[in-house]
Amino acid sequence: MPVRKLKEFLDQNGVRWVSIVHSPAYTAQEIAASAHIKGRELAKTVMVKVEGKPVMVVLPASQRVDFQMLRDVTGGENVVLSGEAEFRELFPDCEAGAMPPFGNLYGMDVYVAQKLTEDTEIAFNAGSHTELMKLAYADFERLVKPKVAAFVQR
Repeated sequence: MPVRKLKEFLDQNGVRWVSIVHSPAYTAQEIAASAHIKGRELAKTVMVKVEGKPVMVVLPASQRVDFQMLRDVTGGENVVLSGEAEFRELFPDCEAGAMPPFGNLYGMDVYVAQKLTEDTEIAFNAGSHTELMKLAYADFERLVKPKVAAFVQR
């Protein structure tokens, strides 16, 4: 499972993290409820294509992507949601739809919603539908170097 790859990466970079095991859950809101985390405090990863290139978008679980705002942020005119079949092979060590927001480990750009930067910690899927990881947002930002922008629906 990818958790090992991610945990090794975090350990090598001196990051303190916590693993949260929960009952199987598949939607961001189900995961938040199962793990007893507020939906706005759980980061969900959404895969999009910008001009055909896979890009990872990370936002609070309680929010939705505003695609016009994302077009403005990326400068791409063709920005669309990716289907699971389109990105599943990009994350061979993850369960479908449970990839962690570390696009840098998979060679892709990461965009983070401005709202997430307001939190001290970030919690996210750790590659499975039964485990989350929580760590300091500052560590996440330092390692991933995401592009921070406003692109959630108001």
